[in-house]
Amino acid sequence: MPISDCEVRDPRIRRTRKLLQGALATLMQTKSFDEISVQDITEAATVNRATFYDHYTDKFALMEAMVAGGFHELLFERHLRYETGCPAALGAIIQATCDFLAQAHSGGACDRQTAFQPLMDAAIVKAIQRLLMDGLQRGQHPGSSSPELVAATVSAAICGGVKQWVSMSERSPVKDVVAQLQELILPMLDAGSRAESPVAAAAHSH
Repeated sequence: MPISDCEVRDPRIRRTRKLLQGALATLMQTKSFDEISVQDITEAATVNRATFYDHYTDKFALMEAMVAGGFHELLFERHLRYETGCPAALGAIIQATCDFLAQAHSGGACDRQTAFQPLMDAAIVKAIQRLLMDGLQRGQHPGSSSPELVAATVSAAICGGVKQWVSMSERSPVKDVVAQLQELILPMLDAGSRAESPVAAAAHSH
């Protein structure tokens, strides 16, 4: 099974994947994703089909990796790391998501590509989830909620909230939406890090 782009250390593999992602990005400037074939991508990247399938299962996996790679680069450039109970770290992640999605929409790619939006959403949610998981596992208390469950819930909430903001005809300033989403999402993270939530305690009492 092809390894995730996030786990790649071999420079040759990274180079080949950059070629394939770059070829797809270039093709999408003139064709819809639905019209692009694996053959088109391999020809543009000057690699053979066997090489493509060594790295990605299909063009959908390639597109997801391309989006995730761009978002991960933004997170890395900003040295983002989540620490349990740190509102500033959560705010920085929300800010990065706002910046990335606003830029993607300003380029018009989401309007032209029918398959782009759901794959972009999935890639961003996974990237945020991975970032949160790292911090949640470090700060986990015995008896607290599953870090996987908390990270999945919060990452979907961040992406959903930012998507709603991006779709508005008259957007509020980024700092305002970051503050609003922080206020909504911090209680989820706080509840997930408690030794036992009030809901779980009530369930155990019956």
